[in-house]
Amino acid sequence: MNYQQTLDYLFSKFPTFHLIGAAAYKANLDNTIEICNILKNPQNNFASVHIAGTNGKGSVSHILASILQESGYKTALFTSPHLKDFRERIRVNGEMIAEEYVCRFVEQYKEEFERIKPSFFEMSFGLAMSWFNLQEVDIAVIETGMGGRLDSTNVISPILSVITNISLDHTRFLGNTIADIAREKGGIIKPGVPVIIGETHSESSKVFKEIASLNNSTISFADQEVDIQKDILNIDPAFLKAILKLKGHQLSVECPLTGDYQLKNLATVYASSLKLKTILKKPDGLNIQTGIRNTIKNTGLMGRWQTLRNKPLTICDIGHNPHGFQMVVEQLKSIIYRKLHFVIGVVNDKDIRTMLAMLPEDATYYFCKADIPRGLEAIKLKSEAIAFNLKGEVYPSVRKALDAAWKAAEDKDLVFIGGSAFTVAGDI
Repeated sequence: MNYQQTLDYLFSKFPTFHLIGAAAYKANLDNTIEICNILKNPQNNFASVHIAGTNGKGSVSHILASILQESGYKTALFTSPHLKDFRERIRVNGEMIAEEYVCRFVEQYKEEFERIKPSFFEMSFGLAMSWFNLQEVDIAVIETGMGGRLDSTNVISPILSVITNISLDHTRFLGNTIADIAREKGGIIKPGVPVIIGETHSESSKVFKEIASLNNSTISFADQEVDIQKDILNIDPAFLKAILKLKGHQLSVECPLTGDYQLKNLATVYASSLKLKTILKKPDGLNIQTGIRNTIKNTGLMGRWQTLRNKPLTICDIGHNPHGFQMVVEQLKSIIYRKLHFVIGVVNDKDIRTMLAMLPEDATYYFCKADIPRGLEAIKLKSEAIAFNLKGEVYPSVRKALDAAWKAAEDKDLVFIGGSAFTVAGDI
């Protein structure tokens, strides 16, 4: 099979959560353990950093990977979902996995996979670990999929665990309370391995401290230890500038991920980097400033408050649950524009009503279906939106919705695309 045939085979043969939802979820590590055993446990041949959380884990993963790369480490990065190309999920020093290797790996283990019947994510994780091992990486930054305790990635033995934050998302699988979800995400905390928590929450903090204590793991809360301030004296539309302070250390940074919500992620990254400096025994420290500044260049990260066009100003963001959506809406308030044109598509398992309740009534909405089978039909999204006095028309695709928004918008208007990573993927 060539690369496209291989992808078609994988997507048709193995259940994929972003396509079919619950049917792809495996509530145990059995398949992953068996796959790793067949591959001779490549995940044990390099150091790793494990990152979980409801929101921000993708940004934190990419920024940390960039910092490690700039510090001279051959750095691997495993993330999900992808926006355009499956290979975005698996990178070494920013380079996507080779198409040829994807084909060769699938061909070599095809019979074993058909016997095991793994999910797409389980198979992808095995592929990533095999590739990282073949490439002889020094360290891998590994982002969890949905949860933590039962996530396929939780077979690794990291040198540092990071949990960005906890909010209500994927409640069908992870639990209906902050504490329940924290217990699942906190499952990545390993015996004797330090853990950094990005944001303090009264319900989740107790759970994390309990799990860390049981595992004899040191625990730090970045938002309690890092003082971060936006540098409003040196405004640059291409960068989010901030000043970070932690235990006598102070650093001025420029982040190409310009959403203000990245300030919390930068605090998490800074605390994690200083901890890694100690763990990796790198007395001169890590190249934090350069790593942050070159995040997009080094990792290819897309879809985080990303500007697609300047006239009219067009921005996309993958915020897709109430917590993430709230940060997006707050960021929109910081922009001066004549009129807002909002291209919106969502996935049908999200708390849609809570998200819609946050949106401004004076915008024009372009309702579409997020570009996956689980996307909520645009006509239903519009009917839900009417209850919140949100007005607009239905479009047959994300691209047609965006084209209509661009056609209607004037130069001083703002066009925003969001609601789901799969809505954003249709526009980038």
